[in-house]
Amino acid sequence: MFVVAHISDLHFNGTEYNRSRNEAAVEYINQYSVGIDALLITGDIADTGAPEQYEEFVSTVTSDLPTLTTIGNHDDLQTYRDVVGLPENSILDVPNRSGDSHNLRIIAVDSSIPDSAGGYLSDATLAFVDAAIGEVDSATSILLAFHHPPVVLHMPVMDVIRQTGEDRLIDLVAAHPNIVGLLCGHAHTPAVTRFAGRPLCLAPGVSSTLNLPFEGSGVVNVSQPPSIAFHLLDDERLTTHFRVATPKS
Repeated sequence: MFVVAHISDLHFNGTEYNRSRNEAAVEYINQYSVGIDALLITGDIADTGAPEQYEEFVSTVTSDLPTLTTIGNHDDLQTYRDVVGLPENSILDVPNRSGDSHNLRIIAVDSSIPDSAGGYLSDATLAFVDAAIGEVDSATSILLAFHHPPVVLHMPVMDVIRQTGEDRLIDLVAAHPNIVGLLCGHAHTPAVTRFAGRPLCLAPGVSSTLNLPFEGSGVVNVSQPPSIAFHLLDDERLTTHFRVATPKS
C-alpha cells in the first residue's frame, strides 16, 4: 500500500497565524512519516508570490519524505523557481516498499494562468502528462495532481475560478486506465468527488477553510483548524482520510 500525505493552500504571508498552521500540519505529517511514502503540496505556497514567502516555506516545510510540489494562482512561477528551485511540472516515482513490482508515479503540473485566479492545463502540459505516463508500464499507478479543481464544487466564490478546458483532460484520463486518482486544492475545503470516472480528491486549505453556502455569509470559516489529506492506494483503489492538526497555542 502507498500512503501520500497531501497539503495545499499554505499561503505563507509572514504572519504568525499562517506560519503556525503550516507548522502544525508539517509536524503532524513528520510525526507519522514512518508510515508515509510521499508528501504532495498542490499550490498556493505563497500568498502574494514574494521571495520572503517562499523563503518562509523552505524554512518551515521540512521533511525527510520524498516531496512533490506545484504552484497555484497566488504563486509567482519565476520567484518560486528562484527560491525553491523546482520546475512547474514534476514527477515523483514511489517504489513499493514491499518489493512488489507495482509502483506509483505522481505527476504534478501547473494549472495556473498568469494574472488570473482561474486555472487551465495548456496543451503542452497535457502533452507532458501523456508522455510521463507513457514512460512507465501500464501496471504503474498514476496520481495526477494540480492546483485548480476541474469541476463545480457548489462553492460559488470558487466555482467561478475553477479549472476550465476540462474536456481535454477528460480525454487524457480516458486514454490512461492506470490514472487511479486526481488530486488538487484551491478551494480550501476537504472534498471528494469524481472526474472522468476517477476519484478527484481536494486537500483542505491549511491556511484557512472556506464556507459552503449554508455555513454562513462570510467567505472564511474561522472555526476550522488546519487539516491534511492522507491518500491510501491499495490494489489501485484510492481511499482518502482527513486529519486535523492543532497549532500550538
